[in-house]
Amino acid sequence: MILETALRLFRERGYAETTMRAIAKEAGVAVGNAYYYFDSKEHLIQGFYDRNQAAHRVAAERVLNTEKDFAARLRGVLHAGIDVNEPYHSFAATFFKTAAEPSSPLSPFSSESSPAREAAIAIFRDVIEGSSAKIDPELRRELPELLWLAWMGVVLFWVYDRSPGQRRTRRLIDGVVPLVDRLVGLSRLRVLRPALRQVLALIDTIRRD
Repeated sequence: MILETALRLFRERGYAETTMRAIAKEAGVAVGNAYYYFDSKEHLIQGFYDRNQAAHRVAAERVLNTEKDFAARLRGVLHAGIDVNEPYHSFAATFFKTAAEPSSPLSPFSSESSPAREAAIAIFRDVIEGSSAKIDPELRRELPELLWLAWMGVVLFWVYDRSPGQRRTRRLIDGVVPLVDRLVGLSRLRVLRPALRQVLALIDTIRRD
């Protein structure tokens, strides 16, 4: 109830303008009770992240349970993520201004967001592990996080997509997935392995820097 009220007020008033007191009043609870469940607005958003990620997992189950083809699994999971986020599109752009701040605990890259981030990466790990794709072993290890990073790019595109039903985002997914599928398939070609190793080494260096 508190979380639903908060999300509604964020959509109506904006994230920065909505106070915990206003959320408690709209939810019909004492301010102290609101703080008992959520220490701050940031904790409310983290609660939303966790719930949203659980919903994405449920929405993706059908394709993960029925498809073996890597591209079909990835396409289904990406579309499922858009389906889950669709009710929050009107609020997303306003919220993104806060989440995009590198020092914000609401950033998807922050330590506070790590549970939801790890849950999201786990979905992409399942995309890979349950597929019939033959993938270079070193790429297989890094690919779940790389797919999550690509998903963050899709989400950013979706946030600013004003086409009806965000159909441009759907087209982006349908266009990008075959390219990813092809690149993953090429990863096992011996002639490309040196370049692949360089790319993975660079990613590892950036991660640890």
